[in-house]
Amino acid sequence: MEQSSKMEKAAALIQGMTDLPTIPAVATQVLSLLDQPDVEIDQVAELLLTDQVMAARVLKMVNSPLYRPATVISSLKGALVYLGLRHIREFILTCSFIQSFEGKEGVLGVKSFWEHSFGVGIVARLIAEKVGYHDTEKAYIGGLIHDIGEVFLSYYLRDEFQKVVDTIKDTPTQLVEAEERLLGTTHCEVGLCLAREWHFPEDYCEIVACHHAPREAKNAPRLAAIVNLADLFCTVRNLDYGGKEWTSFSLADEPAWEMIQGPGAKLAEFDVERFCYELDDQVEEIQELVRNIFKDR
Repeated sequence: MEQSSKMEKAAALIQGMTDLPTIPAVATQVLSLLDQPDVEIDQVAELLLTDQVMAARVLKMVNSPLYRPATVISSLKGALVYLGLRHIREFILTCSFIQSFEGKEGVLGVKSFWEHSFGVGIVARLIAEKVGYHDTEKAYIGGLIHDIGEVFLSYYLRDEFQKVVDTIKDTPTQLVEAEERLLGTTHCEVGLCLAREWHFPEDYCEIVACHHAPREAKNAPRLAAIVNLADLFCTVRNLDYGGKEWTSFSLADEPAWEMIQGPGAKLAEFDVERFCYELDDQVEEIQELVRNIFKDR
């Protein structure tokens, strides 16, 4: 199916929704503030406190096992100081993304969706570190948001998406292939439309659009390849939407494997089996993080 046809179908789906989720206004303001060279932590904290839901979520996340503070952090300013200005951006984007889809339980289930999303974000950051990619934070955020189209389809096209999921059960077919066949578009194109609607930076839009086909990426192909591999790792290591998608892969045969090679990459030393064991150690922490985020629901 032609890409233009899939994009037209995706755009029509997005335009047809009257209750499309939006990024919280305070998040957009904070991200703009963080772009200013002389920004102070106090300014960020003051602005964040105007959205109590966002502020509470930042505190909840920073106190989760994944971030391991030595003692419980009880103030928003304390959380921001602990994170540092560089990591506040990833936290705000993470919390915004969660808040935008709050309560939108769909076919996939909100917890399994977030386990996969956080998993891909964290694994993308690990891969970025191992291959010497210059911006590990960007890899994390790209991994976190790569499947925004999936959560949209799961909630807004529940009946049609349920048929897609049922079709691939116990078969060697990837979800994206079944989506194209049954829906006329995929979560990649739908996600791209959403990312543009939310004014995501172009590199993130590209990850959303190309995480299954990193060779199509033009702006940041190496970043798209890192997220592609992270997605594959999570899909075969118990962070796979509860087993709803069938996937197997050989790392050496993946186009992304060749694409991630670059300055600082030490792939000759990359032990895939060891990396998978390291990932298994992370799975429980990722699941605990998601439980912590949604424990009030």
